[in-house]
Amino acid sequence: MKSILISSAIAALLMLSGCGDKDPKIDESAVDSSAQEVVQDPSAQEVAPVQTETVSSSEASVMSDGTSQETDGQAMMRIEKELLTIYFDFDKFNIRNDMQGNLSTDATIAKNQAKDFSIKLEGNCDEWGSDEYNFALGLKRSNTVKKALVAEGVDESRITMVSFGESNPVCNDKTKECWAKNRRVDFKLLP
Repeated sequence: MKSILISSAIAALLMLSGCGDKDPKIDESAVDSSAQEVVQDPSAQEVAPVQTETVSSSEASVMSDGTSQETDGQAMMRIEKELLTIYFDFDKFNIRNDMQGNLSTDATIAKNQAKDFSIKLEGNCDEWGSDEYNFALGLKRSNTVKKALVAEGVDESRITMVSFGESNPVCNDKTKECWAKNRRVDFKLLP
């Protein structure tokens, strides 16, 4: 039995190693026999070297009249910095009184500067509670903010929601202040 396995393995190795010709072949038609040099194709043209220019990512694109225009990505980043985070109380998903001003500011920005973008609401929680509970709570927080934005005139079709539960903390300290920072809804803009 061992001899059959060994001979099968040797046969397989010989087949896999290949029986092809290892010597490279030279195309004789491309070689000038008198000079032993490669004959150039008369239709071949010399290509000029490519000129490159480096532009920093912070620069806006320049129009033909010399003015600059902000790209969509740059506009989204600039507007996202203006959007304010909405914070929540422990184990709650209703909007606090002190967050009403932030929500009104966000609705105004969404209707004006961000009118060409979709809005993603990202619900977040502190570390208290099970993963399932926190994902559900984060979604409830996002939905509450969505309803408030729609009530202030933002088109509902532009708003999407996601819950990160406790998996996206901005603070990892074991303090009440830190946990309060993690109970929030963040705004992201999408093209």
